Amino acid sequence: MASAIVAKALGALFKIPLTNMLGGVGMSYFSCAYSIFMPVYALTVTGLSSAVARMTAKSMAFGMYKNITRIRRTAFLLFSVFGIIGSVAVFLLAKPFSLFSTGGTESALAIAMIAPSVFFGCVTAVERGYYEGMSNMYPTAISQAVEGIIKVVSGLWLCGYVNQHREEIMTYFPQVTDIRALSASAGILGVTLSSVGAMLFFAVIGIFRKKHSGSENTVMGRREISHELISTSLPIGISAVVTNLTAIIDMWTIIGCISHFGCRMEMPSGISEKDIPDFVYGSFAGIALTVFNLVPSVTNMLGKGILPCITEAWAENNKQALKHHTLQALLTASIIAVPASFGMGVLAPEILMFLFAKQHDEAEICINSLRLLMPGMVCLCLSFPLFSMLQAIGKASAPLKIMFAGTIIKLLGNLILIPLMGADGAALSTSICYVAILAVSLDIYIKLSGITIEIAPFVSVLYSGLLCGVSAYLTADVCKRYMSGQFAVILLATLIGGFVYLLSLWLLSVKKYRKSTKKQATI
Repeated sequence: MASAIVAKALGALFKIPLTNMLGGVGMSYFSCAYSIFMPVYALTVTGLSSAVARMTAKSMAFGMYKNITRIRRTAFLLFSVFGIIGSVAVFLLAKPFSLFSTGGTESALAIAMIAPSVFFGCVTAVERGYYEGMSNMYPTAISQAVEGIIKVVSGLWLCGYVNQHREEIMTYFPQVTDIRALSASAGILGVTLSSVGAMLFFAVIGIFRKKHSGSENTVMGRREISHELISTSLPIGISAVVTNLTAIIDMWTIIGCISHFGCRMEMPSGISEKDIPDFVYGSFAGIALTVFNLVPSVTNMLGKGILPCITEAWAENNKQALKHHTLQALLTASIIAVPASFGMGVLAPEILMFLFAKQHDEAEICINSLRLLMPGMVCLCLSFPLFSMLQAIGKASAPLKIMFAGTIIKLLGNLILIPLMGADGAALSTSICYVAILAVSLDIYIKLSGITIEIAPFVSVLYSGLLCGVSAYLTADVCKRYMSGQFAVILLATLIGGFVYLLSLWLLSVKKYRKSTKKQATI
């Protein structure tokens, strides 16, 4: 989780200046590339680390150490092939997808630049799953930090270089007419270079890897391992594809609906009517969704960390450990997500204007969108660990079905709400989608696992989060009367809101402890 926070901070350090460089239209090219890249990447990579981790954890539980080595080698060979196929597919789809999505081929170069990341991501995912299955999260943690640093340094430098040498760079790409498309391509090349860096990190630590040795006679065949890897990772990957389809849905519906029905949001001066759909979509994807994804990326690590624990508890039929680990993961996710959602909701204008100071117009139209996204953010933070738990108990296909239903809700919501509310409609439908996903996921997991989850701790967290939001809002309101700097307002409001939140949590836990002690004394 610490590495996820660092990685997300580095991601923000990359995405926020990049948005300030590219603007709303430039970010639409960048986001278009991600929209085609992420489903292919998700299909080939996302389920892979979970599948390798689950098989490794299962072999560790039964002392099958030779089997662990064979699982890693088989996965490496199998998914290297899948990674090459995925990279080629993204590259070949670059021009037709960009033409279909934005009405031009300006984003085709950015899509081509990110294509190799699929292959490098597959190799890295195998290595991460290998270590995660042995409950060793350090290699994953460090590789994420390495990846983030390379992305920030190379991506921003390349984008800045293109902006400073516009005429010279344009001569090398005569088919591209918008310099913002070239800048977006340069920035996204940093993502590819970061995936190369993560792969090289695992290559280096592999030199010092301790070789597994064991005396067991039972070792799975490569065909059996391949079958289990694919059967486990494919439903997870398809679920991730469905998850990432929301980005494609946003791109097509926001651009399409605004082009057809017009924009109900007030547009800043200087934006041509032709650029309004790309401007709105680029602002929503580059600003509102960037901030929205900050916290879920951190709680996603809870799913990675809890998967081996839940797998072992399920394999040993230990219901007490299963309940303990489940409550631990969900409560930790809620403790992180709830105050963050209240805080970002009440401080949305200050946060966006501070982070995107050079893109005031883009940030202005995203304030209400960010607020409407906050309930969905909490539900998404809790859904990530639940999906990993469902995978750990052998129900890898359940998240796929749940996410598919959620995607249908998202699509219908966008088609109904965007013509009425613009990008705010896309934000509201996102929250509705993730609320439904969380409710269904929790219901299925409780029924399948046979455990019960106490609701009282979550009520305490929600109440404390509400107090956090109220205190942050009141602090910001007072500070704005006497301070002109937005950073000072955000800092003070965050500190006081956080203090009230932690104090409330502590008081509620002490009260619960006293009641429990009194009950035991009476008995």
